[in-house]
Amino acid sequence: MQSPVSAPTLDRAAAPLYKHRYVSLALLMLPVLLVSVDNTVLSFALPSISRDLGPSSTTLLWIVDVYPLILAGLLVAMGTVGDRVGRRRLLMIGATGFALVSAAAAFAPSAELLIAARALMAFFGAMLMPSTLSLLRNIFTDARERTMAIAIWAGGFAAGSSLGPIVGGILLEHFAWGSVFLLAVPVLIPLLALGFVFIPESRDPNPGRIDVLSVVLSLAALTPFVFGIKQLAHDGITVAGVAAVVVGLVVGALFVRRQRRIPNPLLDLALFANAPFAGSIVANFLSVFSLVGFLFFASQHLQLVLGLSPLDSGLLLLPATLVGIGAGMLAAVLVRRLSPRSVVLGGLSCTAAGFAMVVLFQHDLTAMVVAIAFVVLSFGVSFAETISNDVILASVPEEKAGAAAGISETAYELGVVLGTAVLGAVLSAFYRANVVVPSGLDPAADRAAGETLGGAMSAASSLPGSAGETLVASAKAAFESGIGVTSTIAVALIATAWLVVHRTLRTTRPTGRPAPAAAPAAPVAD
Repeated sequence: MQSPVSAPTLDRAAAPLYKHRYVSLALLMLPVLLVSVDNTVLSFALPSISRDLGPSSTTLLWIVDVYPLILAGLLVAMGTVGDRVGRRRLLMIGATGFALVSAAAAFAPSAELLIAARALMAFFGAMLMPSTLSLLRNIFTDARERTMAIAIWAGGFAAGSSLGPIVGGILLEHFAWGSVFLLAVPVLIPLLALGFVFIPESRDPNPGRIDVLSVVLSLAALTPFVFGIKQLAHDGITVAGVAAVVVGLVVGALFVRRQRRIPNPLLDLALFANAPFAGSIVANFLSVFSLVGFLFFASQHLQLVLGLSPLDSGLLLLPATLVGIGAGMLAAVLVRRLSPRSVVLGGLSCTAAGFAMVVLFQHDLTAMVVAIAFVVLSFGVSFAETISNDVILASVPEEKAGAAAGISETAYELGVVLGTAVLGAVLSAFYRANVVVPSGLDPAADRAAGETLGGAMSAASSLPGSAGETLVASAKAAFESGIGVTSTIAVALIATAWLVVHRTLRTTRPTGRPAPAAAPAAPVAD
């Protein structure tokens, strides 16, 4: 009998279902919730950070951007590292580092030190998400249970993203801005206390050496590429933006060339030869890319056009989170009777319908329309991604689960960053092309009013009489013109994802039925 305090391992020949698997799932949900909350909570602390630390506009942008830039560059590497050194070990290292650095960030005395702390948080955060998803593949050996576990995982991620604005609003009403970083400590303590007891270790049984140069190349490719896209979206065609994208592409080509030549590649490119795997990655990327575009304009529309507070806006979007969680659970049940392709296509169809609703009501986009559209979107995205994530893990050998999870998470993070940058740039371009700024403003206010809806609202307060009302009306109309075009692009992207899934996913065995027995690699204890 195993000691209750010993590190667990799984012997599939004797015990194919790990008895503590649902305790493991509960513990693995903690870093999922934390990382997803962290994606959205910081934006609410920026005004307080600006007031207390006095950063420049560029420095403030780096406080936000340094985390996703480094995270996106390291996810693939960390997923593969977890396969080799142990997924639970990497998870616990990441959780410890993330908690310690978050506590330090809460008391950062300067903006520069806060940027450094955010960079370290990204380094440790990159260890968390691929580890949680790949461990689920190892712990839940029954296909039906695994699908449900991934549905819970996806629901927790969606819940955390939507709870971020609410949690941030509550914390900042009562505490200083550092409280949004201190949140990590109590959330991760149960994982650190119980993870070694209830989460079994697993790794690739025949790992090669970790190619450090490949790790450096992956970071050196994705980081400048994402940075360049954001710069081009924000500032238009600039030397710095174009150069960053070119550097990213060139280094990316060198990374791919190296992976094809070395015996133990950091990224196994053969995974992409698996059509269901590749198709699911593309579908997830395009779905997230489109969804964050919706959140980008919806948050501004609710607060700046309709006049809702940040907390009220967050509460208005909360029902969509609950629907999204339920959609993931429903997908996990329906896939026992329907093919994975049918379920994913159904989810993508709902996602397209949500954006089509925005296009239809773009000139009368009330709070209720936004809330209903987000409910339809959340249902569709969660319904599709629950099964596509399951397909991603089920399509690869178990010893490659960490690498597959890292690729999946990288697609998600790139979708978040590029969706905001690209669709945000389209929205801003239509706003700038259609807004009419009256004379009488000082140069700074005139420039701000011509750039953003928020700038126009602020500038309008300094104009006398009807001039301010005219600027507000023009700014709102210009913003609405961008919403229509952005949502139309999103419909086209989801249609592309629909076609990719239709061609790549199988129509035969549903994911929820046990697959023919393979010979999985036995996980090992430390």
